[in-house]
Amino acid sequence: MEKSLVSAWILVLSSAMAMAPCHGYYSDSKPYVPAPQKVTRLHFFLHDTMSGKDPSAVTVARPNATTISVPFGEVIVANDPLTVGPDTTSEVIGNAQGLWVSTGRDVLTLMVYLDFGFTKGEFDGSSISMFSRNLITETKRELAVVGGRGKFRMAKGFAQLKTYFRNSTLRNSIVEYKVTVIHY
Repeated sequence: MEKSLVSAWILVLSSAMAMAPCHGYYSDSKPYVPAPQKVTRLHFFLHDTMSGKDPSAVTVARPNATTISVPFGEVIVANDPLTVGPDTTSEVIGNAQGLWVSTGRDVLTLMVYLDFGFTKGEFDGSSISMFSRNLITETKRELAVVGGRGKFRMAKGFAQLKTYFRNSTLRNSIVEYKVTVIHY
């Protein structure tokens, strides 16, 4: 009888402790006030070089098919420099590292995941991440900004791209990026 009475008290006390309210996590009396958002506009050039002695992008996988007119299924790894101007002698402010996957069967389309890391200036040590579809045959196009780190934590936004230079034979290009980033 004593064992069952002790067990009953243990159950009662543990139930009372489990029902204790959690203070400070949520309250009806305090409205949620989000941190103010900042808008940053960036302008830079990405230099994608797939030829020569020191390419910044290389093909790491290719399908075993020769009848396709576009490189459908090709996977490219990139570590492309970012500069303040379109010339290769312009100041380097960072690099874009990530993947390009050719996903278009009829039209040259890439699925892009790139992390744009900045190594100079106000945003040194920060980056923005883009993940989006890139129809590169169009002169003007847009990519989604899906995140960031450093000064761009919780980033969202978009990048407007414009092909500045493209050599289809050598597979080299220079792309102008105008990025609008909303972050905290």
